[in-house]
Amino acid sequence: MKALVKQHAEPGLWLMDVPEPDYGASDVLIRVKRTGICGTDLHIRSWDGWAQQAVRTPLVLGHEFVGEVAAVGADVADIAVGDLVSGEGHLVCGKCRNCLAGRRHLCRSTIGLGVGRDGAFAEYVALPASNVWVHRTPVDLDVAAIFDPFGNAVHTALSFPLVGEDVLITGAGPIGIMAAAVARHAGARNVVITDVSEPRLELARKAGATLALNVAESTIADAQTRLGLKEGFDIGLEMSGRPEAMREMVANMTHGGRIAMLGLPAQEFAVDWSKIVTSMITVKGIYGREMFETWYAMTVLLEGGLDLTPVITGSYACTDFDAAFDEAATARSGKIILDWTV
Repeated sequence: MKALVKQHAEPGLWLMDVPEPDYGASDVLIRVKRTGICGTDLHIRSWDGWAQQAVRTPLVLGHEFVGEVAAVGADVADIAVGDLVSGEGHLVCGKCRNCLAGRRHLCRSTIGLGVGRDGAFAEYVALPASNVWVHRTPVDLDVAAIFDPFGNAVHTALSFPLVGEDVLITGAGPIGIMAAAVARHAGARNVVITDVSEPRLELARKAGATLALNVAESTIADAQTRLGLKEGFDIGLEMSGRPEAMREMVANMTHGGRIAMLGLPAQEFAVDWSKIVTSMITVKGIYGREMFETWYAMTVLLEGGLDLTPVITGSYACTDFDAAFDEAATARSGKIILDWTV
């Protein structure tokens, strides 16, 4: 089968023929239709310091996908050949305290699809049935391909009640834009999103942000004035991993404000902890999705009319992966899709 492989420990990717994946009695074999390119995939392609530590070559990349079930193991129930499915890309041990308590997203032994084991940038991918999400209601294939990052956005945005709240999102990457759409759909009063990329801020406006602010030109304090906020933001969603973004967010929160932090900093940085203490701010770290509560929420949001199409800005045949990755690496694109049916 065709697969996009990190064949060598150097920058670049290789589209090549590899064996179809084996699957066991409790596994599902999936014929991949579409995949989404993630920042993780960009790191692996460029072979940066993180990738060199996290990845062993050769490796089939990819963890955002939608496909059709091609075969099921003997012990698999409730999933049938022909089902349209996406997959939870965090494979957990099933034996630790958190897994046994039903908190699988907190497993300390998580293995990432397309990072710690071969992934979905291929004609076929195999997954444990417990990681497979069957789309029981109609869904656009491109949207279904990005359920993984959509889940990050939903998990982060719904960490705290949003109805009537003023929400600040720092970082208008694809997940930040999706979080803005979720926050508005879930009943936030104002949703402000910040970035320095005008194309991405425009995508955020299309997705429903009340105010998309270029912080190279205006401050978050300016945004408060424009919206008539008197006490600061109630909810913060930090999506950028940037030290200045986190510091500005803390400085503009109301007393008792709550921050969900998904952005992964490249290094340690200082924040005003005295402000966090004296303003009684809650900071919650987010990684991945709740299995499978977030997936239910994603499906219900789409059924309720949430529109993710503004965040999808490009689609390429899998054979044109270099051009697709080049576009995904720019600061102007949203989600980029690879089509594996061509």
